[in-house]
Amino acid sequence: MTDTELIDALRRADAVEFGEFELSHGGTSDYYVDKYRFETDPDCLSLIADAFATRLDDETLAGVALGGVPLVAVTSVETDSPYVIARKQKKEYGTGNRIEGELAEGESVVVIEDIATTGQSALDAVEALREAGAHVERVLVVVDREEGASETLAEADVELDALVTASELLADE
Repeated sequence: MTDTELIDALRRADAVEFGEFELSHGGTSDYYVDKYRFETDPDCLSLIADAFATRLDDETLAGVALGGVPLVAVTSVETDSPYVIARKQKKEYGTGNRIEGELAEGESVVVIEDIATTGQSALDAVEALREAGAHVERVLVVVDREEGASETLAEADVELDALVTASELLADE
């Protein structure tokens, strides 16, 4: 799969919208990448899982709730790799876990996320995984909006690896 194939699939799924949008971090943007459009499209999910699989070694996968869960699940099936889910906060009921799934002390983990803007949600997941004993050096995302996530993660010694950037996705639009 080429970057062009994934970009074309994201566009076919109408995952990019133009207008005025408020983003989760409180800022605004003249475009929006709708993760629900590409995360509910089987063609996009298949291409994403294939692309993520080519960038993985022998790490355990971790999906960031909520957007990273469909991506980590389909990538897990594609690679036959186990995964865990990093919740945004500890559950107040049941087991009270912040990390769901089996995770061993010192295990090498790669975080899978949908879209990176500031990188804060990915960083929160990295910190939760590290607190649980995991070794995390990399975050894989579908789209890097190129708004500081790479720098935010680098401060925590984490590499941001994006399948596509906003510049690539918006080119010729």
